[in-house]
Amino acid sequence: MTATPNDLQWPTHAPVYGAIRLRQFEDGDIPMIEELATDPYVPTIGSLPANATTAEAQSYIDRQRCRLAEGAGFAFCVADRQTDVALGNAGLWVRELPHGRAGVGYSVAPSARGRGVAADALRALAGFAWTIDGLHRLEARIEPWNTASVRTAETAGFEREGLLRAHEEIGGRRVDLLMYSLLRPDNRSVTDN
Repeated sequence: MTATPNDLQWPTHAPVYGAIRLRQFEDGDIPMIEELATDPYVPTIGSLPANATTAEAQSYIDRQRCRLAEGAGFAFCVADRQTDVALGNAGLWVRELPHGRAGVGYSVAPSARGRGVAADALRALAGFAWTIDGLHRLEARIEPWNTASVRTAETAGFEREGLLRAHEEIGGRRVDLLMYSLLRPDNRSVTDN
């Protein structure tokens, strides 16, 4: 039986992998959101304003808390598993769940980069995703120049499928996106035989 976005509930146990855990956003995560807003790219791909003020960071957190109720999906704070310090965010976007697909997204605050946080978050996100009935495929769309994100997806087991030309508008211009996917471990297609 395939779940629908409205059937989904927040996990009772935080998804974990390696040194991170995925949890709900808290008001105490504002400093991480403010830092993330200083990245020149992150504000172009979502609802976080560039150089967000404390009030804008709080509004961003409030919006993330509503994503599941809206049927959009799960907006997780990526936190250090031992200290619970916020390091970034990761999303599982389920609007295409009736078709067996979900999208993933992730970003890590500049001070937490270079130590595998994003890859661990993506692995935790995938592990959680496979608990959802009817979900068979995760998709990540990445701009070709974003080699760090490409490495993250590949490290987490995603495979490159191709190039989506002029697929989406980012930062005021149409951009190409690489399509990466991860299939449910028990999925087998005819090409796997």
